[in-house]
Amino acid sequence: MGFTGVNPNPYPDPLMEECPVPHPQSHTHARECRLMHNRGPGTGLHKLPGPDPAGAGNTPLFRDGHSVSVRYCALVLRVIADAISQTRVRVWPGVCILNNSLTRAAVCLLARLMTIAAVVAGMAAIPARAQQLGSEQPDNYIWLGDIHGEKPMAWVKEENARTAAVIENESHFAPLQAEALKVLESPDRLPDPEFRNGVVYNTWQDAEHVRGIVRRTTLKDYLTADPRWETVLDYDALSKAENESWVGHGFTCLQPDEELCLAQLSAGGEDASILREMDLKTGKFVEGGFVLPRGKQTVAWVDKDTLLVSRDWGTGTMSEAGYPITVRQWKRGQPLQSAKEVFRGDVTDNGYGNNPRVFIDGQGHRAVTVQRNLSTFAHENYLLLPGGARKLGLPLKARLSGLLSGQLLVTLDEDWTPEGQTNKISQGSVVSLDLGAVEKDPARLKPVVVFAPTAQEFEEFYGTTKNHMILATLDHVQQRVYVYTMGSEGNWARKAISVPANLTIGSGTLSHTDDRFFMGMEGFLTPPSLWLGDAGDGSFDLVKSQKAQFDASGDVVEQLEATSKDGTKIPYFVVHRKDMRYDGSNPTLLTAYGGFQVPYTPSYDPVDGKLWLEHGGVYVVANIRGGGEFGPAWHEAGLKTHRQRIYDDFYAVARDLVTRQITSSRRLGIVGASNGGLLMGVEFTQHPEMWNAVVIQLPLLDMLGYEHLSAGASWVDEYGSVSVPEERAFLASISPYNQLKPDVHYPEPLIFTTTKDDRVGPVHARKFAARLEEFHKPFLYDEIIEGGHGEGADKKQEARTDAEYYTYLMMKLMN
Repeated sequence: MGFTGVNPNPYPDPLMEECPVPHPQSHTHARECRLMHNRGPGTGLHKLPGPDPAGAGNTPLFRDGHSVSVRYCALVLRVIADAISQTRVRVWPGVCILNNSLTRAAVCLLARLMTIAAVVAGMAAIPARAQQLGSEQPDNYIWLGDIHGEKPMAWVKEENARTAAVIENESHFAPLQAEALKVLESPDRLPDPEFRNGVVYNTWQDAEHVRGIVRRTTLKDYLTADPRWETVLDYDALSKAENESWVGHGFTCLQPDEELCLAQLSAGGEDASILREMDLKTGKFVEGGFVLPRGKQTVAWVDKDTLLVSRDWGTGTMSEAGYPITVRQWKRGQPLQSAKEVFRGDVTDNGYGNNPRVFIDGQGHRAVTVQRNLSTFAHENYLLLPGGARKLGLPLKARLSGLLSGQLLVTLDEDWTPEGQTNKISQGSVVSLDLGAVEKDPARLKPVVVFAPTAQEFEEFYGTTKNHMILATLDHVQQRVYVYTMGSEGNWARKAISVPANLTIGSGTLSHTDDRFFMGMEGFLTPPSLWLGDAGDGSFDLVKSQKAQFDASGDVVEQLEATSKDGTKIPYFVVHRKDMRYDGSNPTLLTAYGGFQVPYTPSYDPVDGKLWLEHGGVYVVANIRGGGEFGPAWHEAGLKTHRQRIYDDFYAVARDLVTRQITSSRRLGIVGASNGGLLMGVEFTQHPEMWNAVVIQLPLLDMLGYEHLSAGASWVDEYGSVSVPEERAFLASISPYNQLKPDVHYPEPLIFTTTKDDRVGPVHARKFAARLEEFHKPFLYDEIIEGGHGEGADKKQEARTDAEYYTYLMMKLMN
């Protein structure tokens, strides 16, 4: 059982999925994956206390608080915008040219009205930067939204071929692809363990097992140098037998034995999956067992014959964002459509679905719950009791995260003063609630503070063993780990675990049948090492170490600091040669994420090391606002119309690198995926002179249309909504698709996406590239079919994608 984390949600960040699908992959994506791996109950590391990246639905066109004049002008502007789409207008002082049948006087009057309306609305509702930069261009590329259509796919194939002719004919490409595949399939990798009923399981991919196998061994045998593995499920064999490109999404198992499980299978790596019941003890699918058709769905076991299922049940059961809002109880042998409804939300619940969760602790206590995701960060939590669903009196930015010794564990992402009390509990705290008391009175809660943040130290993730809680924190982006134990008087005692310095946790798993746990520790230049701990006696010992997969003997890591536009100090890591010259000549790759409270911590990436550091490159990770490095407030500082701070932070780090003469604009490249892809798009349009290479991966780019593309409506609390005039104006001001200009010189970007990405979708990337093409700007574009929201469905696909990235970067940044 993995760390239950604070976001038990099947779809972590808008942008990232569980590591098995499509991660861990390569460089930036692998790192982002490790940060967000498996944040729901089930398996693997649940790293991040951050909110589940879900989003609010479309808010009303006119919100309370906006004056009538602003509403009127917004309406006038919308009408005028519709007119503009039918009429070509150019206006200069004293000159009015319009191709239409209107008189010259009428045309000029219309133009003046447009100007007046824009000024009035802008002064009333638009931030200063949005007044300066906001623009909305006609959307001529809606046709590319027909994702599998003949015409769009013909366009994709043409652009792919053009890019392949450039990249794959470069002398670097084939050697880089071979190097990437070698480290991705290396037999020297540590097999990440998963505890299940005292047995160690592992999912493994290599040259022989392209899609991977699920295998197991005893703990004693696992600790040896060469464990004897037993294969439980072979994804390659299953794909061949069923003529389907299956990718494993992991298992959801019945606790505490965790032998009856639902295997999640995805066609090509998309988020949607089918679920099949499997008996891990026999290694076979259960004949006549539970089977759920393809869909975006979550499931929780109540007992061996009962499931709680959240999925598409028909009309009115899916949110505007495309996630399920209705939970039903399904009994073994019962037709699926006859399952009994136990909870129903609303179609405007635009988080990542309303999800059932069942918590069971080592003492046998059980809490059957539903998390109703109203929006990206707002949640209602319910207990399913014999009398029906009862809402808990928690604030909206709070999540149930585990159960230990009869205590519900809750993470707070906002300050909270419980009903009937006067003491405020600060955001970023972890509190406990007595389950028995909660069942009696769900509204009036009496929390006990387990962990409270400080000015520098913030909770990162936690999980439970049979009798203890393991909690990890970041102290100025440095790793700390503690064991918490519930005392007989209801108080919590804490002991620190001594972890290696300058390393962070990259993986982990905990046992619910005893107090043992594994943690994988790693750093930028330090290969993963596996440590076995016992929360009962406090032991924490090194048991396995991975061989180095690239030569880091001449490298060093520094943590530096830049000053953003508003004076905020932004820390960042620089990985470089010890003998690096400070003359601005070093090829440098800068990355960040900056969203959804996701912290970006040091991790070992052999692809980065082999394909970039070994070739003399400098690697930089910026801990910009929007992330979770310094708790919820660090994230909230960049929400919605405050998002420009995130982009200013990233630019400040880039300027600092140049000021320190680590690099120069000629040698500086940037890379980011998903929300990080949006970051790259904004930096590309706001500071085109600053970069000589820009890799834009799986991005959001059309911020005026994102709410209606794939799962976009689930991220409104992060980005804002076009239905709110002020937010629309800001989104227009930063939307890369809308901010492209025909008279600006841009560097030639590499844009990457996948056809089967059913989270962000390929449409953003397609439209952005098409507009660059319209403006006769150079670009490279690659859209692979499989991989979902990732770089490929297997390591061979990932290696090719990595080679493409680094070939491009060498072309642009190295001699």
